[in-house]
Amino acid sequence: MKMSSITNVKGKRRAISNPVVVVVAVVLLVLGGGIGYFAHTGSGATTTVTGQGSTTTVYSTTTVYSTSGSGTTTSSSEPALPASLPATTISETGSTLLYPLFNYWVPGFNSTYSNVQINTAGTGSGIGISSAAAGTVQIGASDAYLLPAQMNQYPNLLDIPLAISAQMINYNLPGIPTTTHLNMTGNILAQIYNGTISYWNDPQITAINPGVTLPHQIIHPIHRSDGSGDTFIFTTYLSDTNAWWSSHVGFATSVSFPGLATAAAYQGNGGMVQGCQQTQYCIAYIGISFQSNTEAAGLGYAYLQNRAGNFVDITQANIQAAAAQMVSATPPNEALSLVYAPGANSYPIINYEYSIVSKTQANANTALVVKTFLNWCIEPDHGNAASYLNKVGFVPLPSSIATLSYSQIAQIGP
Repeated sequence: MKMSSITNVKGKRRAISNPVVVVVAVVLLVLGGGIGYFAHTGSGATTTVTGQGSTTTVYSTTTVYSTSGSGTTTSSSEPALPASLPATTISETGSTLLYPLFNYWVPGFNSTYSNVQINTAGTGSGIGISSAAAGTVQIGASDAYLLPAQMNQYPNLLDIPLAISAQMINYNLPGIPTTTHLNMTGNILAQIYNGTISYWNDPQITAINPGVTLPHQIIHPIHRSDGSGDTFIFTTYLSDTNAWWSSHVGFATSVSFPGLATAAAYQGNGGMVQGCQQTQYCIAYIGISFQSNTEAAGLGYAYLQNRAGNFVDITQANIQAAAAQMVSATPPNEALSLVYAPGANSYPIINYEYSIVSKTQANANTALVVKTFLNWCIEPDHGNAASYLNKVGFVPLPSSIATLSYSQIAQIGP
C-alpha cells in the first residue's frame, strides 16, 4: 500500500476505537502559495525560503495544561517539562494546514530550548504520514488519522492530536460581495464535484440562497493535486451527505475525483488559494489557517449546512461547539472523525490536527526532545494558547482530549 496517500474508503462511516480505528480529522496550510519553508534561529530571527529544501528551527519547552470544551483553561494530568534538553535535531513534515502553526510554535519552543533544532516543511498530509512511517522524520503532520490498514501495517505509529482545525468552502464569484456568504450543503457540493450540478444558478443552489442573484456561469470545482488531509476531511463531508459520493468515490487523502473538463487541481493550500483567485466562478476547499490569504485574494466563503440542518459560519465558537459534541466519542488512540458532528451550532468540517509519531525513536535524547516538544504544543500556556492558535483560526484541545494526547506521548521512547 502506498503510504503517500490514504487508501480511500467507500460507503463506511468512520469510527475507530482501539489499535484499528477509522475516522477523519483535519486541515493546515502553506504560507503565501505552494510549499513554504522557514528557518528559525536561536535569536528569534526568521528567514523564509521557498523550494524543495527543509527548514531549520531551534526550540525549547516549559509546562503542560489543557482546555475544556467551553474554552476554560484547566490543568489536566499534564507532564512536567524538563528544565533543559540535550542538543538534538528533529524534523517535521506534512500538512500544509498545520505548517503555519509549526512555524509559530518553533520560535516559542526555542525561547526555552535554544540548543534543539527542529526542521519543518509543508508537504501535504500524505507525505507526513509516509515519512513518519518510513522513519525519515520524527513528526509527520496530518489532518487525517491513520486508517485501520495503516495501523496494522505500522503498529508503532501513534495518532496524537495537537489542536483542532476547520475547513472553508471558498469561491470566486464576480458581482457577489465577499460580505455575502452563500449557503451550501454537502449534498450540493458532491453534485458540483461529480458534475451533476454545472451552473451557479442551478435550482438547488438558488433555493437555499433566497435574495441572492446567482449568475448563469459554469462552476469550476478545484481540488488538491497532492495527498492531502484537507481532501480527506472534505471528501468525508461529501461521503456523509451524499450516497453516490460515499459509494463511488469515498474519502481519503487522495481520491479519484470525477474527470470534469471544468475542474482543476492545485498543490497545497497555497496553491488552492492562487488557483481559485485566478479562476472566476470556481469553488474550492481551503484550510482555515489560510483565511487571511483567501481574504487578500478576494475570495468569498460559504456557510455550511450541519447535521441539524442549519447553515453555520466558520467561527471559533461553532468549531468548539462541534468539537464538544465529539469529546466523549474519542477513543484512547484518538483516531476519530469530527466531521458532520451533531448540534445546532456545530460547524460541519472540523478535525483533530495530528502528529504522526513512532513509539520507537532512534535514541533516548531524540525521544525526550520529541515528547517534550509535543507536550509543549498541547499546553494551554504554551502551544495551545490563544496567542498561537488565533493566528491560524484553530481552537485548543478540550481538557480530556489533551489528557489522551499526553498518554499517547508518554508511550514514545528509544
